[in-house]
Amino acid sequence: MKFRRTTASLAVMLSGALLLSACTSPDETDTPPAGETTAATGSESPTDTASAEPSESASGSGSENPAACLQDVGITATQDGEVRYTAGPGDWSGYNSITFKTYSTYNSAVAAHMFSSFVYFGTDGTICDNKDFGSYEVLSEDPLEVQYTINDDATWSDGTPVTINDYLMDWAAQNPEFLVPGYASGENPEAPVVFEHVSSSFAQYVPEGPQGEVGSKTFTVKYSSPYPDYKLVVGSALPAHVIAKHAGVTPEELAQAVLDRDAETIKKAAEFWNTGWAYNPGELPADLSDVPSSGPYKLKEGGWTAGQSLTLEANEDYFGTPPATRNLIFRFIDDAQQVQSLQNGDVQVIQPQGTVDLVGQLDAIGDAVKVDTFSSLTWEHLDFNFRDSSAFADANGGLELRQAFAYCVPRQQIVDQLIKPISPDTVVMNAREVFPFQDDYQEVVDASYGGEYDAVDIEKSKELVAASGVSTPIDIRIGYRAGNQRRTDTVAAIKASCDQAGFNVIDTNAADFFDVALPNGDYEVALFAWAGSGQIASGQNIYATGKGQNYGEYSNADVDAAWEELASTLDRETQVEATKKIEKGLWDTLYGIPLYAHPGIAAYDSTLQNVRATATQDQISWNAPQWLNS
Repeated sequence: MKFRRTTASLAVMLSGALLLSACTSPDETDTPPAGETTAATGSESPTDTASAEPSESASGSGSENPAACLQDVGITATQDGEVRYTAGPGDWSGYNSITFKTYSTYNSAVAAHMFSSFVYFGTDGTICDNKDFGSYEVLSEDPLEVQYTINDDATWSDGTPVTINDYLMDWAAQNPEFLVPGYASGENPEAPVVFEHVSSSFAQYVPEGPQGEVGSKTFTVKYSSPYPDYKLVVGSALPAHVIAKHAGVTPEELAQAVLDRDAETIKKAAEFWNTGWAYNPGELPADLSDVPSSGPYKLKEGGWTAGQSLTLEANEDYFGTPPATRNLIFRFIDDAQQVQSLQNGDVQVIQPQGTVDLVGQLDAIGDAVKVDTFSSLTWEHLDFNFRDSSAFADANGGLELRQAFAYCVPRQQIVDQLIKPISPDTVVMNAREVFPFQDDYQEVVDASYGGEYDAVDIEKSKELVAASGVSTPIDIRIGYRAGNQRRTDTVAAIKASCDQAGFNVIDTNAADFFDVALPNGDYEVALFAWAGSGQIASGQNIYATGKGQNYGEYSNADVDAAWEELASTLDRETQVEATKKIEKGLWDTLYGIPLYAHPGIAAYDSTLQNVRATATQDQISWNAPQWLNS
């Protein structure tokens, strides 16, 4: 077996902006990608494996590292055959992958090849331009105004042109003021949601929406402030003409309704947007014209077997470089079974969450596989539930009980026993928006955290449990997605320590954790990872009051204010200072407990060409359209 160390340079600077953490959505490969982390939404994804949504690559004046982007590998036509990959055990949950319940690294891995965007993430978090799809130009920096031009030949697979109509709908789906007064601006976070979009950033930072004529290939967006992640706000979009059909209007009428602020017409479209693209497991829509593709692959008729696999086939009408191989198959396989599946040939590429046993299994295969290890922008964490149903809510045990739990969590032991055997340089992570391998990490940590939770202190934990006034033993459900041995071992280590302080730690892993328990707040502590790609401000969607990925309903006015400061400047020094305030606020109130940055590991059939590992949440399948069997 050939181990190949890929050390991605993560200290990427764009327009002088600091590379911070990524976007969000829950978990490591399990979850949704760090920080809303799609180019379209700019947040992170949750994940369950070492991918790297959370969830930050900075502002945007072009790629800083062209070598991190897609390279020309000589593909001119699609060859028959298939390539097989697993992102983990999570089944596909629908064509619309940007709702609260469907935003995950699993779904994003599929969507990345069905929807084209103006930009995509390179292997180190560099923001790369997709010139096959279109172009953009900054017309003004203050106010920040950007003009977008979609290429004339960019169409959906059903022949419908991609136009401003799709982006008007994308903006409307992020709850602009005419639909939900105060929601996008943050002034009324309790307002009822119309569209169940994982993000509100497009509407929040571009209050007037895309400007242009209905059906046009060119439009402009004007920001209310110099937003550092502006390149990620306008990315891919869902097909507005399909939404219009199910809302009973023409595409032109739906687009004009957005421009005219016709809330009643737009609300008719929301029901289909929220639910019309969600299907029973294994059942694709009878009419595949409802799920067109603007990317190199499209859904294959009959290609979904619930709990087993989803097959995409080449989009013959794709306007860009054709995919190298006809069929791209996503297999749904637990981490523990992935190495065996690779050895058996059931899959050709895996990116599991690394364990000591897994590395040994890969080594035993020999030269039939290649293995890449690399730094990643995915990080593991424990998040408290602040809802009144939780023991850690301020109405119950509050800060004292959260501190008690933090004192008993054996973070160093977890890193030493579960991570260092795979990646000896891994350290306990003491920040959320900066990674230990980034230049400003120690400066931020020194300004925000005093080191009090570095070592286990059971006696201090007992004192704080008593001070909280909560009777012991205190049941603490730690939830995470089932099928992840490293997380199972993590919870076991926490239980062995924290039960000594008066807690009763209960492992409540579940296959549907991200779909049910996490959004419903049915836990005391959530264990997952944010998978990011280098955005600066995407974490706002996780930690700010009322935001879509703030699953535990945390709220702190000082943290909210610091996020507003960070999200409205392109100045690096101001960004660093705001990050310090955010980190200090999150530590002082104990939003949660960071654990470690994931070491990345990917393995693939040595006969498969053009496989490239990435540090970002997009995972190794980011360039799957280039994969080719020898």
